[in-house]
Amino acid sequence: MKLDEDVHFSTLCIHAGQEPDPSTGAIITPILQTSTYVQDALGQHKGYEYARTQNPTRTALEANLAAIEVGRGAFAFASGMAAIAAVASFLQSGDHVVVTDNTYGGTFRLFERVLRRYGLEFTYVDTSQLDRVESALTRTTKMLFVETPTNPVMSLTDLAAIAELAHRHGVKLIVDNTFASPAIQRPIELGADMVLHSTTKYLNGHSDSVGGVVIARSEEDLEWLRFYQNSAGAILSPFDSWLVLRGTKTLAIRMTTHSANGLALAEYLATNRKVRKVFYPGLPAHPQHALAKRQMKGFGGMLSFDLGSLEAARRLLNSVRLMALAESLGGVESLISHPATMTHASVPAERRAAIGITDGLVRISAGIEDIEDLRADLDQALERV
Repeated sequence: MKLDEDVHFSTLCIHAGQEPDPSTGAIITPILQTSTYVQDALGQHKGYEYARTQNPTRTALEANLAAIEVGRGAFAFASGMAAIAAVASFLQSGDHVVVTDNTYGGTFRLFERVLRRYGLEFTYVDTSQLDRVESALTRTTKMLFVETPTNPVMSLTDLAAIAELAHRHGVKLIVDNTFASPAIQRPIELGADMVLHSTTKYLNGHSDSVGGVVIARSEEDLEWLRFYQNSAGAILSPFDSWLVLRGTKTLAIRMTTHSANGLALAEYLATNRKVRKVFYPGLPAHPQHALAKRQMKGFGGMLSFDLGSLEAARRLLNSVRLMALAESLGGVESLISHPATMTHASVPAERRAAIGITDGLVRISAGIEDIEDLRADLDQALERV
């Protein structure tokens, strides 16, 4: 099959990077579970030599993800954190990075506890405020590392504006697009140099695989990522690559329901007297609602709300029946979590307080269950708060 250049997003998700298997006609990309490849003669092979370097299943996934994020190419890694480490490999000792202050706790841990040991410097700022970003830039700044929406307080960064700022100063813009997915926003179209995902989340969508990916727009960046992936070896397995390929086929339709359920739950929580504040860009009360409408196609399935105290949050979290109390996000099932003690436990308490991660904050990854059942579950849990 041949895809036209102007094919639409849902079609790309299903077909990009994949052809029927030439030996059998199988429409689904097979799992090539092999460590090496037989050569026809010395120096003559079929494009594959060793499975750390290349694997056909992983190659198909990388082509698929590059297409749906409108990048020139992509490289898949063993986890989202491995993908972030790959992006960090562009840096050298003495380089400086400006990072979204409300970044994922694992990202903060990698930057602060590991990479600072190698002479890298990091400054955390509210990247929704461009003047603060520009003030944080120094002569050694080489990278802007942005999350939007942020985890878990759902702050947004104007990607087109920050891309212009970054490039005016000769700085690479990296966007962690995990929370939105390419169905909701495509940062490369807005000027980002590289986009990364934890494929564990929305791209896989079924809570049965761990992985990461980096998508780049320039051939120079892709050349380094290709070299780094082979050198460091933190590759995504053939089976995990197959699982994510299965996931992207339904990404567009899943994200429609995730977004509808996320909005419905946010609206419901905003009317409950026990909830102090709801964080969701689809609500008109969100301070960046206008930017969300302009930059995003839908508002996603992630939302947070503040119950005012750790005890109130504990009662709710221990009372849900349908929602699962668990780390992670982006699966077809709804997950609920407590950022202060789960996803952001590695962030110091004073820093959590400064960026709005209170002890009463609860985060929901809205799944694709019937919305009436999700509302009913929250309703009975809130009665116990």
